[in-house]
Amino acid sequence: MPWTVFNRHGQRKYLTADEIDKFLIAAQKCDACVRTFCWTVAATGCRISEALSMGRNSIDFAGQQAIILCLKKRDKRVFRAIPLPGALLDSLGLLLQDEVLPEARLWPWSRMTGYRRICEVMRGAGLTESYASPKGLRHGFAVRAVQANVPLSLVQRWLGHADIKTTAIYTSATGPEEREFAARLWDPPAGPRRPAMSAARPPAAALVAVDRRPPRRSSASARRTPRPRRGWTAPARSTRKRNGLSIS
Repeated sequence: MPWTVFNRHGQRKYLTADEIDKFLIAAQKCDACVRTFCWTVAATGCRISEALSMGRNSIDFAGQQAIILCLKKRDKRVFRAIPLPGALLDSLGLLLQDEVLPEARLWPWSRMTGYRRICEVMRGAGLTESYASPKGLRHGFAVRAVQANVPLSLVQRWLGHADIKTTAIYTSATGPEEREFAARLWDPPAGPRRPAMSAARPPAAALVAVDRRPPRRSSASARRTPRPRRGWTAPARSTRKRNGLSIS
């Protein structure tokens, strides 16, 4: 069965933009290590194992990006760069300066501990569905990027996908533009409407006034000699003799 953004029960696998924001707000109430870990995973869309492998050298403060090792490509070391928000960079810089985060590994936890930390924050944000997980956070990052009109090739590089067809699956998620088109069906635009033409209304051609009077004659035809009345004969112009008299 090909991978889709929905599970076999028809439920989506990703967090929406509002749910990601709720997750980040709940993470602000946690300690510095948990807060920055959740923030980094949400802002980069990386896998838990990839985030846990990050050290001091993984944060490029000058380039304002995170350099993440793609752990899916085990046969060779491939890195990908993902831009980071300025506020997250400032927070990481302060924690590294105060030695709150170790330089070798920023979050020296096991994979299961990192998974539990994120799930605990999810529950604190009131997110309890099956997509409230680190993988749902990664899928939510991809869907949010696609819906923000980020080029698909760039989203592919950020996620570390080998095939762009895998990244293209996220385009099937319903976005704000698609809802805007659908809203035109739900809420027609306000304003005066033109009345619908009744079936009994005659066509426009029948409404044109027709002049049924006979056509007027031209001046040449008006000067033509009128025809004589029936039963009347015009007198002859030649002279005739009747009873020996000449009649002119």
